[in-house]
Amino acid sequence: MVKRGKVTMSDVAQLAGVSPMTVSNVINNRVKVSDDARERVLAAIRESGYQLNPSARNLRSGRSGVIGLAVPQIGNAYFGMLAALVIEEARRHGYHVAVEQTGALAKGEAAAIAQSRRLQLDGLILSVVEIDSPAPLVPTQGYPIVLLGEQDLAGRFDHVTVPNEAGTAAATEHLIDQGCERIAVVTGGDLDRLTMITRRYNGYRAALEDRGIEPDPRLRFTLDALSWEGARSTGRRIADSGLGVDGVVAFSDTVAMGVVRGLRDRGVSVPDDVRLIGFDNVPESAVFIPSLSTVSPDHRWKAAKAVDLIVSRIADPALPPRQYTAPFAIIRRESTA
Repeated sequence: MVKRGKVTMSDVAQLAGVSPMTVSNVINNRVKVSDDARERVLAAIRESGYQLNPSARNLRSGRSGVIGLAVPQIGNAYFGMLAALVIEEARRHGYHVAVEQTGALAKGEAAAIAQSRRLQLDGLILSVVEIDSPAPLVPTQGYPIVLLGEQDLAGRFDHVTVPNEAGTAAATEHLIDQGCERIAVVTGGDLDRLTMITRRYNGYRAALEDRGIEPDPRLRFTLDALSWEGARSTGRRIADSGLGVDGVVAFSDTVAMGVVRGLRDRGVSVPDDVRLIGFDNVPESAVFIPSLSTVSPDHRWKAAKAVDLIVSRIADPALPPRQYTAPFAIIRRESTA
C-alpha cells in the first residue's frame, strides 16, 4: 500500500481486512485474536510502515519499551545484518533494541540474560551458541526470552533457527549437479556437540550419501581459527592437499571468502578450478569477486518472527514454547558457475 502522510490504524485495518478494533487488540494484546487475523495485521503493519506510539503504550503498561538482542559478534557480517533487521522489525512494533555482544561464550550468554533483567528490559532475543541451559547460571522463570541459533535448550523457550542440515545438503547437491566429484567441506573443529557446525556437516554428509557418494574423511578441513586468516590458511591447505578437490562447501560466507583467497594464493581459480558455495547470503557475498553462491535463509522472515514471538510473550508469558525454521533458497552466483 502506498500512502502519503502518516499511516493510521484504520489504514492497517483496511489493508489486513479487519476492523480497527482488531488491529488495536493485536497491538495491545488486550483480547485473544485468531492466529490468522494476527498474522494479517502484523503483515499489514510491516507493509504499510505503520509506527506505533510507544510512549503512550509504555505509560499504560508500565514497560520500558526496550527489548534486548544478544549476538556473538556485532562486527560479524551475518550478525550485523541480523541486528539491523531486528531493530527495523522492533521499530514497527514500537520497541527500541539494546544490543549486547556475548563473544559466543556461555558466560557471555548468561551475562546477557542477567543484564537484560537488571536493566528491566521487556524481554531478550538471544543468539545462543554455547550455553546448554541457563538455569544453573541465571534465573529465567517468567522472563520473556526468544532464542536464535541451534541450541534449543530442551524446548523450554521460543526458538527460531535456520535450516542448517537442509540448507547445506542443498548446497552440496548443487555442487554435485555442477559436475563436482571431490567435494571438500570446511568446518569448525568440534563435532562432539550438536551445534551449527555439526548440523551443517551432517547436511553435507547426508547429501553425498543420498547421491551414492561415500564421504571421504580426508575432505573435511577444519579451520585453524574462526577468522579471515584461519579461513585463508584453510584454502591454502585445500590447494596443497593433493586430493583433487573440485568443489568446496564452506559453513559460512565469511569463511568462504577467506577460502577463496587462500586458494588464489596457490594459483587455484574459483570457479575455473574449484567451485565453492557458502552459507548465509550476507550482503558482501553478492559483490565479492567472484560473487558467492550461497544458502540464503530468509533473514527478514527470521527477524520478523523473532520480534513477533518476543512481543507476544511479553504480553502473555504463559504461552507454550514455539519452534520455527526459516525458509531458504540456493542463490547461484559466479563461484559455482
